Amino acid sequence: MRWGHLRVWNDDIIAPHTGFPAHPHRDMEVITYVRSGAITHQDSLGNRGRTEAGDVQVMSAGSGIIHSEMNEENEATQLFQIWIMPDEKGLPPSWGTKPFPKEQRSGSFITLASGLPGDTDALPIRANARLVAATLKAGQSTEYHIAPGRKVYLVPASGEIEINSVVAAAGDGVAISDESLLKVSAQQDSEIVLVDVA
Repeated sequence: MRWGHLRVWNDDIIAPHTGFPAHPHRDMEVITYVRSGAITHQDSLGNRGRTEAGDVQVMSAGSGIIHSEMNEENEATQLFQIWIMPDEKGLPPSWGTKPFPKEQRSGSFITLASGLPGDTDALPIRANARLVAATLKAGQSTEYHIAPGRKVYLVPASGEIEINSVVAAAGDGVAISDESLLKVSAQQDSEIVLVDVA
């Protein structure tokens, strides 16, 4: 429910031709990480877009936005939807999406969405936070450095991994604090999503 500025981490399976009809949000950064299938977004700003597996969309709800998210496909859609509390309230709402092919993050973490300085290739969010992802083959390892005072929440979307001697399987949530370095090893082919927050 709350880990630092991380407010919600939803793991959703949306049946074909169903979804979330128009509903409001306010003062929340909402990141949607599509794991399989696709989701179609439409909002009160006039934005409409389809986000496929491997891609990410970000909505800054700001002063208020109404949106719908529908699975218009003939297969189920799996996604993580991650809510992060913004640094400032009442800003104009916005929405964006970006493809991040999984090959691009093979073997190491890449930043997908961020409000931190220097993360210029990521989708922008209005929060002191970063979302990264990696795909590891069985036997591969990678690292993630954590700045002092920050918290991390990590979920294997698939596979099984070991993080600093703790084993986590697909769907497990790992809340991490008071660590400076994560050493992640894949025991099976794995896809990993991580949020780094104040």
